[in-house]
Amino acid sequence: MSAPVRRAGELWGWGMLVDWTHAGPTVLAAFLASLVEFVEALTIVLAVGAVRGWRGALGGTGLALLVLLALVLALGPALTRIPRDLVLIVLGTLVLMFGMRWLRKAILRSAGVIPLHDEEAAFAKETASLRGIGAIGAGWDRVAIRTAFNITMIEGIEVVFIVIALGATGNGLLVPASLGAAAALLLVVALGLALHRPVAMIPENTLKFVVGVLLCAFGTFWVGEGMGLQWPGEDLSIPALNAGFLAAALIAVPMCRARAGARQLVRSEPISR
Repeated sequence: MSAPVRRAGELWGWGMLVDWTHAGPTVLAAFLASLVEFVEALTIVLAVGAVRGWRGALGGTGLALLVLLALVLALGPALTRIPRDLVLIVLGTLVLMFGMRWLRKAILRSAGVIPLHDEEAAFAKETASLRGIGAIGAGWDRVAIRTAFNITMIEGIEVVFIVIALGATGNGLLVPASLGAAAALLLVVALGLALHRPVAMIPENTLKFVVGVLLCAFGTFWVGEGMGLQWPGEDLSIPALNAGFLAAALIAVPMCRARAGARQLVRSEPISR
C-alpha cells in the first residue's frame, strides 16, 4: 500500500498526520487558556517557595505536572476510539459551558460588577496563611508539597480538559493543543524564575475574555458539526462565530455596568416615608 501523500503544512505527530495550517486556532486557544491557569498556580507556588522552601514547592509542582501529563497521554488517544459525532457533541457542549463561564466572569469584571483578580493580593494572602502554619521540619516539608501539588492540580485539571477537548475533536489536533499548553507552561516558568514574584503584568481578565470567546466559538461549532449541521465555509465559520461572541460580549459590558450603576443608585437613595 502506498504511503499517504503529505500536503503543504502537514507533519507527523504522535502517529497522526497534523495539518498545521489549520491547527493555529487550536494552539492559540490552548496557549491562552493554559497561560491564565498557570499564572494563577504560579502565584501560590511562589508563596509556598518563599515561606516554606523551594524544595517542597518544586517537588509538589513537579509531581502534579507528571500526573497531569499522564492524564493527557491516557485520555487523549482513548477518546479517538469513540464515535467522532458523539465526541463533538459531548465535548463541544462542555467547552461551550466552560467558555461561557469564563466569558461571564470577564464581562462582569470588565463592567466593574466584581473585582479584578489581583495576583499580588493573592500572593500576600497565601504567604500570610502559610506563615501561620507550624515550623518547617527537617527533610521534605509536607505542607509545601501538599499546597503546591493541590494548586497545580486544581488549575492543571482545567488545562488538561481544554487540551483533551481541543485535541479530540480533530485528527492529530492533540499534538498542537499539547504544544500550546506546554509553551504557556514554559513561558510562566521563565517569568517566575526571572521575576521571583507573581506575574501581575499579564492582563488576566483580557486573556479570560479572549479565551472565553474562543471556547464559545469552538464549542458551538463542534456541537453543530456533531449534530450534522453543515457550516457555511466549514472551518471558516469559526472566525465568524468568534466575531459574533466577541460583539455580544462587548455589548454586554456597558449593559452590565449600567445595570450595576442603577442598582447602586437605588440602594444609595434614602427611603421616603
